[in-house]
Amino acid sequence: MNTDQTSISIIIPARNEQEGLKVLLPVLTQKFKSAEIIVVNDGSEDDTVAVAKQFSSVRVVSHPYRLGNGAAIKTGVRAASSDILVFMDADGQHDPEDIPRLLQKLNEGYKMVVGARSLSSHASFSRRIANMFYNRLASIMTGYNIEDLTSGFRVTCRRDFKRFLYLLPNGFSYPTTSTMAFFRSALPVGYVPIKASVRQGKSHIKPLKDGLRFFVIILKIGALFSPMRLFLPISAFLFVTGLSYYAYTYLASGRFTNMSALILLASLFIFLMGFMAEFVSSLHYRDTQDRDD
Repeated sequence: MNTDQTSISIIIPARNEQEGLKVLLPVLTQKFKSAEIIVVNDGSEDDTVAVAKQFSSVRVVSHPYRLGNGAAIKTGVRAASSDILVFMDADGQHDPEDIPRLLQKLNEGYKMVVGARSLSSHASFSRRIANMFYNRLASIMTGYNIEDLTSGFRVTCRRDFKRFLYLLPNGFSYPTTSTMAFFRSALPVGYVPIKASVRQGKSHIKPLKDGLRFFVIILKIGALFSPMRLFLPISAFLFVTGLSYYAYTYLASGRFTNMSALILLASLFIFLMGFMAEFVSSLHYRDTQDRDD
């Protein structure tokens, strides 16, 4: 795979990131002179566009109003012309010096390579715990070890990424969705350890609101691509609960209660839902294999 500078597009979603771009763009334009650099302005209200346009080699694509980080990624992918896509945040957390390391890993046969942040890179203890939880839950849902589910610093093959473009949410969950989709579709995902810097400016992520959204996204993608990993444990739990309650009521009063029947029926229905969802998922996966540019 050819991953020289002329074959990569660096996509940077930005909303009110003038301070971060002042730091990031001079380094990028100097180190990657032949690369296509795209800043997607997501309805910024500061001088984000003005800062980006100071660099003649930087292409600016703007949304008329805020659509979301994921929407900016989609716009950048559609605007890109290179075979290899590099995604970076505009807040200065990602070091351009790490890009060659990610590209080198991609050359080893991976379809996506993620910059995996060290635990010390997270801004607070609560975010460290949250990311550990998300990584573990996503690993269970996909059956693969996921080292950093929410990192926005990654490189990927454009053709493969576009297959799942329609799945990406418009908010901050595009890394979550794309990572899980690649794993479930048997597209190898690799990781390169990185050290993220302190961001420039104020974060747009709301931990409680977006944290809940990440959790729901994981469940949705898990149900779409690996339904039995979601439905089977729930069904098994209800089955054991119903059976245990039946044993208790039988030993205590010698009868089979309506509650026992209800729990056992719920277990059966959830299992059948998972079975049907698995069948639908297999049809979906077959369709995505045939998707092309």
